[in-house]
Order: sequence, then structure tokens, then C-alpha cells
Amino acid sequence: MDFGNIKYVIISKDDVLSVDFSKVINTSADMLRYSTNGNKAVVKYKGLQPNFLSGETEYTHSEILAVLEDVDGEWYEENDA
Repeated sequence: MDFGNIKYVIISKDDVLSVDFSKVINTSADMLRYSTNGNKAVVKYKGLQPNFLSGETEYTHSEILAVLEDVDGEWYEENDA
């Protein structure tokens, strides 16, 4: 898969209800990556940022990997190593 065109946004668990899954790569809430405490989720998409994600920080593939792989962060799990 070409990750160069994929963009990522971290949203709160409460905002998952507002995601239009027809406009993102994830096909359902079950397909999102959640933080270890379940309070945040990563949404991925191609192209322009969908309106329902407006104002959220956009990450490239390498940037989101740095967030997810930070051993001191809220996304890291032992089985990620």
C-alpha cells in the first residue's frame, strides 16, 4: 500500500459517532485504532480532510507512526514492539 497519500487524524472517542465512514479508509468504528485507554481513535483518509474532521491535526504516515510507537505515549502496547 502507498502510505504517501494517506493522512491520519486523532479524534476523541465521542467524535467517532460523527465519522462518515463512506469518506474515510476505515470502514467502521471497529476498524479504528484506539488508544490504550480507549479515549481516542485514529481515522485515516486520502485527499482533502473531510468536513467532519475539520480543524483536527493532520498527520503523515511517518508522523502517526512516531505517535503510535512512542513507548511513553498512550498508544503503545507491549505487543507493538
